Parts: sequence; C-alpha cells; structure tokens
Amino acid sequence: MFGFGTLLYVTLLLLNAVAILNEERFLARIGWARNSAELYGDTESVKAKLINLISAVRTLMRIPLIAANVVVIIYALVLG
Repeated sequence: MFGFGTLLYVTLLLLNAVAILNEERFLARIGWARNSAELYGDTESVKAKLINLISAVRTLMRIPLIAANVVVIIYALVLG
C-alpha cells in the first residue's frame, strides 16, 4: 500500500542519501563539486542549482535529519 507514511519514509531516505554524499570522493569525480560550478561562473544552469541544493541539504538538514531518523527508528521499534 502506498500511503502518507510510505511517502514520509521515501522522503527521509532520499534526504539521507543526499546528505551522505561525499564531495571529495564522489561528487568531484563526476564533476558535481561545489567549486566546479563557481569555477566556470555558471550559476544559473540546472546543474549549478542542483549542486547548490545538495550543498544546502548537506549543511542545513544535518541536525533535523538526525532527529527525524531517531524518531523513525523509535517508531519502528515500538510499533513495528
């Protein structure tokens, strides 16, 4: 069944996936490092906006993601 809870789980998992991307080991290898967009002065392209979004998620969502993960883990342990 696809419900609101499943949508929240998927959103949380996707945010976790974006948050753990390592800029030096993974993003720089595929040309998505933060300095690659700034280097060429390309700030309006879709790629530059995605790079900025990934960087913002990694910095701003770190603490809220920890709290959300703890809540989901406790919910899964208590209610199965």
